[in-house]
Amino acid sequence: MRGKLLQGIGILWMAAILTACATSADQREASDGGPPTPQFSQIKAAPESFKGQTLVLGGQVLSARRLKDGTRIEVLQLPLNEAQQPSLDLTKSQGRFVAIQREFLDPATVPQGTFLTITGELTGSVTLPLDETDYTYPMLDIKSFRTWIPQQDSNQLRYRPYPYYSPFWHPYWGPYGRFPYYW
Repeated sequence: MRGKLLQGIGILWMAAILTACATSADQREASDGGPPTPQFSQIKAAPESFKGQTLVLGGQVLSARRLKDGTRIEVLQLPLNEAQQPSLDLTKSQGRFVAIQREFLDPATVPQGTFLTITGELTGSVTLPLDETDYTYPMLDIKSFRTWIPQQDSNQLRYRPYPYYSPFWHPYWGPYGRFPYYW
């Protein structure tokens, strides 16, 4: 009886593993078979032709300003890697874009120099003054975004929504518990 129970549990585990493998293979095929993401230079050249598409763009915040209908973030575009992290090399930029957050967003939460990745719908373009000329910015309505913190020891970015401290760390803990009570 016990052997049959263990055999049944083993079969259930194998079924779960095979299902997970099949699901991940289907997800890879769906992501590979989808339309390719356009290059930023194509988007900048003809933003109206990509209007209504959901895009993932990243870069460094140049400015954030609160408006009547939302918060406008001006971003220096930077290429994204496989993990959707923007490059730290500013010379790889192909231009600028504007992202609009329709819900309330305090501009102080995305200060100048912040690296971010934005998922949003391209709504067209807007022409704004840039120094002594007019510049046409592709414009995104933000669906979601995430900020990145540069790592000090390497040339990479790290997503960090909040600081993490282990619940088991304490300065007086030893291998057997708290310092005065470990015996």
